[in-house]
Amino acid sequence: MTPQELVRRMLPPFAGWLALAALALPGGSPLRGAAVGVFLAAGPGAALVGVCGPVLRARPARGPADSRDPGFARHSDLLERLMLVVLLSAGVVMIVATVLIATHTFSAQRVLLASVLLTTLAAVCPRPRASPPVPRTSKPRKGSAL
Repeated sequence: MTPQELVRRMLPPFAGWLALAALALPGGSPLRGAAVGVFLAAGPGAALVGVCGPVLRARPARGPADSRDPGFARHSDLLERLMLVVLLSAGVVMIVATVLIATHTFSAQRVLLASVLLTTLAAVCPRPRASPPVPRTSKPRKGSAL
């Protein structure tokens, strides 16, 4: 693992621990709200997308047949990852909050702490290897419905 990969992998947990440290700031501080908000919006999802990154890169986007944009696949993949980061982060925060509500231990600090711990765990999780892309056949297989 190169130092750049290590920094990229540990950036979401670092942002989470920074957000936890920002809880020491006064309650109405804009810096506190920004640190917590940015982490909860992107931190857990970035760590999870990092875990499945090699698998996502194995199958790039396919553009339309008459594509006039040469960078379609790159822009499409980038947008896909960005949306995955935000939506996975929202999902993780909702699941953590739901579990804490169900156990009658809900508080904003506990949601943040659990999200940071899950993000750290996802960041240190080993990455899967990407399998080679499966070639698509243009004609339907014998016996298939299509």
